[in-house]
Amino acid sequence: MLDFADFFAATPELEPWHDALRRALDERYREVRHGDEPRWSAAIDALPATVGPMTLDAPTVATGPCDAGVEALMQLFAELKPWRKGPFRFGPLTIDSEWRSDRKWARLTPHLTALAGRRVIDIGCGNGYYLLRCLGAGGRLAIGVDPTRLFLWQFEAFRRQLRDTRAHVLPLTGEDMPPTGCFDTAFTMGVIYHRREPVQHLREVAAQLRSGGELVVESLVIDQPGDTALVPEERYARMRNVWEVPTPSRLARQVEAAGLTDARVVDVTPTTVEEQRATPFMTFESLRECLDPGDPSLTIEGHPAPLRAIVIAQKP
Repeated sequence: MLDFADFFAATPELEPWHDALRRALDERYREVRHGDEPRWSAAIDALPATVGPMTLDAPTVATGPCDAGVEALMQLFAELKPWRKGPFRFGPLTIDSEWRSDRKWARLTPHLTALAGRRVIDIGCGNGYYLLRCLGAGGRLAIGVDPTRLFLWQFEAFRRQLRDTRAHVLPLTGEDMPPTGCFDTAFTMGVIYHRREPVQHLREVAAQLRSGGELVVESLVIDQPGDTALVPEERYARMRNVWEVPTPSRLARQVEAAGLTDARVVDVTPTTVEEQRATPFMTFESLRECLDPGDPSLTIEGHPAPLRAIVIAQKP
């Protein structure tokens, strides 16, 4: 069981909402146990100390050297599988995650307001890869929100190597977050199509932004004109909870319907089996198994294969 004392000590700007966050953490985390947490905790406690600062401004988020070999580290980090976002490196061990998240980061950052000195929140942050990249870009504070317990512990394996307390992951949902209105940049990446009410989700994320703050939305889209969407009857790429896959223009209009301005589509890129794939650290089905083997332009269900867009907008 983790505590969050460092988070509360490091976020005086969130002090008006600390009590609400403590209540949410009590309800979501402390009062609901997960049977694997003792195993995850033991793996992290067994990790060796490393030497030197972490590298946060390169595609692979990396610790310094350590005195453990690759095989011993592999056994410890295998306890924390599957690794969805990355890549990471701990000492000599490279953790090859399912997603090459560095590629998405490279597509996104040319369009962002520079992150130096900014407070950032990432709703649906996974294991915090993008939070650490935000720190590498000079971010002042990087807060992630994700209810998946395993991701919290994956992040903890690297958070303990940091020499400061600027990055934190809270095991909460976006709906649990009070409307703080104090962040400069807010990310929601790979989340919106899992929400029944996408505009309401965007309003909740925008409520974390100060006036003039920047919203970043990344989503599955379909390559069609106009304000339309694919609504899968059952699954999309073997995912059950995809409620709609909009066109890029529809996604931008949803962002503006949530009260933001100057919504612009800055990137549209097909997802490839080089960017999302099974690895020794994520051994389950990945993108290749979700595509029609006879026509990789289609999913296994016959829908258009994954295409992803990034929309950036401002809060008035």
